[in-house]
This record gives sequence, structure tokens and C-alpha cells, in this order.
Amino acid sequence: MKKLLVTGGGGLLGSKLVHVLSREYEVTPTHNVNALDPSSLRMSIVDKRVVLKVFNTVRPDVVVHAAAETNVDRCETNEDLAWSVNATGTRNIAEACAKVDSNLIYISTDYVFDGAKCFYGEADEANPVNYYGFTKLKGEEFVKDICKNFVIARTSVLYGWHPKALNFATWVIDSLRNGRRISVVEDHYNSPTLVDNLAEMILSIVRVNARGVYHTAGGERMSRYEFAKRIAETFELDETLITPVKMNDLKIWIARRPEDSSLSVDKIRREIKVAPLDLTEALERMKDSQKTR
Repeated sequence: MKKLLVTGGGGLLGSKLVHVLSREYEVTPTHNVNALDPSSLRMSIVDKRVVLKVFNTVRPDVVVHAAAETNVDRCETNEDLAWSVNATGTRNIAEACAKVDSNLIYISTDYVFDGAKCFYGEADEANPVNYYGFTKLKGEEFVKDICKNFVIARTSVLYGWHPKALNFATWVIDSLRNGRRISVVEDHYNSPTLVDNLAEMILSIVRVNARGVYHTAGGERMSRYEFAKRIAETFELDETLITPVKMNDLKIWIARRPEDSSLSVDKIRREIKVAPLDLTEALERMKDSQKTR
């Protein structure tokens, strides 16, 4: 049985990866904060010595590197933190993979693109417009330079249930259930991705021992406003509480966002034979799964 190591095992994606990958493989999660699994190992990815010690102990065949600083505005205001986690931390993981001969799957982001077009393909030129995207792109470059066997899996607007990690979908649901009015941008487009579906795509990538860059995102391009309305419809909430606004009028954002960073998922459909979910099916799955939370 292959041995897998998942960084960021306590996060929204990491915890779901551990659950899904454990169906077929021996999985060791690692965490820096928010350990949900008693088997999880404490590992700060910014500490090169600790990373190598864990890797030498576990000797994983495959590493799924999901740990990251994903708060876009925090990355903009604290560049040292963003660089240490997303760039230096990823370099530490890549170097450890090279030393123990592990395959690496690096979770990256649609924010490596500038948003000047739509449905970005894997071969399109990266040109991030904020520091978060810049550090994630540097992580990609470290992976390519250091590792022989790797996958860069770019995703977009992850959402789903988690006991601690709030995300766009759960924020909308919580706000509307409590009768709070919310403002949501109508000119900001992405490819919303149910975290369960992303974990299944990563499982398929491990199964076939894929290599290279793949866009592992939801199957539909969607504005945040339309996404919020579809959430309200699925969960039978009051969509009149949602007010559309323009990105330029949303004063709470610090970092610039790409206008349209939607991703083409044609390559993973064609080569890995997996089905990125459209939004209707994904939200129905999320609604159904709340019964078992």
C-alpha cells in the first residue's frame, strides 16, 4: 500500500484529503494548527529541519502539499508571512521530497493569473496581480526546479463544510440563515470548487501516477454574486438579502483580485477521466452532506 503524507491536514482541504485518500492508501496528516486527527504529526513547513525529520520518519511515496497561507489580504499586508509559508515552506517540502524520493502534488491557485481573460488553460502565462498569487507562483517554480516527479494542481474558490474553517459558501449560508444582509461582487469570476470534488480529483491523480500541471476546479465559470444566489436557492434561503456590488466599490478588500480567473478543466477531464462537478450538483452534494456533519 502506498504511503501518503498530507500537509495542512487540519484545514478545509487537508482534512477532506485525509478522509478521501484514506479509503485506498495509508495516510499521515501533518498540521501546524488545528489538528483534527489524533494521528496527525506536528510539522511547521517553514522549519526545514523539522520537515526533513518528519519525511525521514514517514518515508512517503506521495506528498500532497495543501498547507498554505490563503488569506489574500493578509498576504498583502504581511509579505514576510506569505513568503515564508507559500514560497519557502513549499521549497522545504519540495527539497524533502527530492531527498526521500517522494512524488509531490502541490495545491496551487487560479490567482497565479491576472484575470484578463477567462477559462485559463494549463499552458497560459501566469501573471499574478497580488502577493498571494505571487508567492503561490514562486511555490510552483520551486516545485518544478527541485522535483522530478510532481503535479501542480491549480484550484479555485474552495468551499464546503469544516468545523472551524469559514469559506465563502458557509459564510453566505450562515449570514442568510441569520437574516443578515450581505454585499457580493458581481464582476469577479472564478470556478467555485467543492472541496469534496477536489479531494476526489487528487485521488484520481494519485491512482494514475499523473505528472505535470492540471486545473482541478469546478466545472462552471461563475461570478461571486451568481454563486451566492445559487447557494441561497439550493439551501432555500432569502436571496433578497444579497446585494450585488462592483469590485471597485467593495472597500473591505485590501489586495487586488483578478477580474476573471476561471479555469479550463478540459485537460483533467480528458487525461485523468474525472468529472469536475457543475455547481448545481456540487451544491446539492453539500446540502445532502450537512445531514451527516
